[in-house]
Amino acid sequence: MKTKQLVAYVGLFLIGIVSLLVVKQSDATNLQQGLPGVVAEIDAGRFPSLQAALDHVPETGGIVRIPAGVFEISEPLVITTEDTRIEGAGAATHIKNVNADGKPTIMLRPESRDDDTKARIWRLQLGNFRISGTESCGDGILAEGVNEIFIQGVSIDHHGGHGIHMVDCYEDPRIADCIITYNKKAGIYIKNGHDIVVNANQFEENEDALVCVDSFNLCMNGNNLDDHLRHGVVIENTYGSVLSGNMIEECMGTAIILDRDCYGITLSANVIAHDMGGGVDLRDAHGCAISANTFTLLHHFSVRVSENSSRNTISANSFCNSHIGNAEKRKLVDENNDPVRIDIGTGILLESTKDITVCGNTFSGLDGAAVNAKGTCDHVLVSSNVIVDINRRTEDSEEVFVVDADAKVTILSNLQ
Repeated sequence: MKTKQLVAYVGLFLIGIVSLLVVKQSDATNLQQGLPGVVAEIDAGRFPSLQAALDHVPETGGIVRIPAGVFEISEPLVITTEDTRIEGAGAATHIKNVNADGKPTIMLRPESRDDDTKARIWRLQLGNFRISGTESCGDGILAEGVNEIFIQGVSIDHHGGHGIHMVDCYEDPRIADCIITYNKKAGIYIKNGHDIVVNANQFEENEDALVCVDSFNLCMNGNNLDDHLRHGVVIENTYGSVLSGNMIEECMGTAIILDRDCYGITLSANVIAHDMGGGVDLRDAHGCAISANTFTLLHHFSVRVSENSSRNTISANSFCNSHIGNAEKRKLVDENNDPVRIDIGTGILLESTKDITVCGNTFSGLDGAAVNAKGTCDHVLVSSNVIVDINRRTEDSEEVFVVDADAKVTILSNLQ
């Protein structure tokens, strides 16, 4: 009996050993074969040129990794395959455009774009590298007909055109965590886009920071805009958009412009500071909300509403100068007559507009009146605002609200 049991135990042991060996052999075979569906990464460092590496991407897409180094190009890098990502090694990967004929650094487009402007490709991604140019080259990135484009962590500087130029990138374009500087035209120029995300980027010393035309649903949040040679943000013929949490400082022109049939746009919780041409200019905008922004040290106006705009609400904003409690940080007059250095504050300018609500704002330290209603303004309510220390440069006037004779403005319950 004991012999039989021993034989049985030995048999079970041998069966276990054989099973284990079979499993290990199967695992080894799977490891040797690799994960099904994997597309090999393309190391651009193994190719004679960056374009050769990009041309090696299969039709099904893939990833091209560009190593650290400075790579001079005289013709655009062209990418036409869907589901493709170009990945660098951060700012250490520097693509330098030395073209002098106005050509872009990178072009993303369907191969048939010249013959068929309705052609589209999907899901191209650019990440973690630097591109630079000269005044004689074109755009940094020119994307045409690319849906679900994603640009992240790219440094784009010193181009003769726009930093990023997107045309017909209609579905869900995303630009995040980029630094876009010293480009001769706009940092970002978007035409015919939809559900657009522009978040957490830095813009400096472009002509304009962002221009968005003929588009829908721009979501621009948490960006820092500084020292632009013209305007901050220009939006035209676009609806249903939001700009919030942005810092827009020291534009030589106007911080934000809404023009050409804009409607249903919210500008909220932005800091709009020290812009030489003014704060928010509603040139042709309707049904918009301007709320919870800080307007400080702005020249000419903080908010202007033109005769071509209507049905807008301006509420819960702070309009102020450099007051810090018992003093001002800046002087009313600078000894060098430098407008950038003076203390200044401006309010709201209404020009023959209609159906406007101005409610719950604080106006303090302004050069002139809190609200100036010119021309034939109609159906305007100015209510429940706090006004203190205004008309600092207009000593001959004590008017808090300046209203032309033909303007129909209801003023009530303001604290001054």
